[in-house]
Amino acid sequence: MAREPLTEEQIRDELGRLTDWRHVDGALATVYRLPSAAEALALIAAVGEVAEELNHHPDLDWRYNRVILRFSSHDAGSVVTARDVEAAHRCTLRAAALDAVAQPERLPQDPAGS
Repeated sequence: MAREPLTEEQIRDELGRLTDWRHVDGALATVYRLPSAAEALALIAAVGEVAEELNHHPDLDWRYNRVILRFSSHDAGSVVTARDVEAAHRCTLRAAALDAVAQPERLPQDPAGS
C-alpha cells in the first residue's frame, strides 16, 4: 500500500465514508464505547488482528469501556496515507461487529488522552 501522504481533499473524501473517524493532528482518530471493559478488550484484540494483517499499528488507549484509536504513518512523516484509511475501514467493520458505538466527538485533546 502506498506510503505517500494523502492530500486534504483526499482525506475529506475518505472521511465521507469513514463517519466514525476524524482527521486530528496528522492522524485518523476515533473513540469507540462498548458496554464493558471485557468487550473493549475484545475490540482491542480485533484491532490487533487488523494491525497484524496490514503490518500497520495504531496508537491505542484503553479507558475502561472506551478505546481510542489513532492511525498515522510515522514512516511517512506522521501523516495520513492509504494504509491509515484501509486500517480505519477495517477497524470500523470490526467495531460494528462488536456493537461498539463510535464517539469521535469524545476524542481527547492530546494523543495520550489525558
